[in-house]
Amino acid sequence: MRMDKDICKVMFNEVELQGVCKRLGEQITKDYEGKDVLIVGILNGAIVFVTDLMRQIDRQINIDFMSVSSYGSGTTSSGNIHVAKDLNSDIAGRNVLIVEDILDSGNTLMFLKNYLMAKGAASITIVTLLDKPSRREKAITADYIGFVVPDEFVVGYGLDYAQQYRNMPYIGVLKPEVYSK
Repeated sequence: MRMDKDICKVMFNEVELQGVCKRLGEQITKDYEGKDVLIVGILNGAIVFVTDLMRQIDRQINIDFMSVSSYGSGTTSSGNIHVAKDLNSDIAGRNVLIVEDILDSGNTLMFLKNYLMAKGAASITIVTLLDKPSRREKAITADYIGFVVPDEFVVGYGLDYAQQYRNMPYIGVLKPEVYSK
């Protein structure tokens, strides 16, 4: 028996998540008309979003993944960025679309943007499922935003707390008693 509802309240349900993927996919399709695009999904949190989003992009795409983290098992960014898995693709001269689960402090995405530009990307565009501007530490914004969220700890649809709750089909706000033990 799943006890998801006991540990969090639903913020965005499955229908809302599919709707935002469709909206973003249609806009990206339009904006990248006539352009080559390399989607760079950020593991592990963005995997579900990347999968649903790319099916809504009606054009040829390439895809690669990176694993970058500044959270560890905590609930806030440490600011120390660790690249656990780098790209397999050469990105020199390519249009890169970074797909991230959440833009929070901005530390990870600022690092990624600079890192990928140094590798010779022609352009870097950012799409994030969730934007939490109240926690921003770096001056970075996403080009495409699914939902703007308040300063609450969210899980599900790929987002986790200590590697748990990623498989929930919705996004929920984790009750503080779960992570403040």
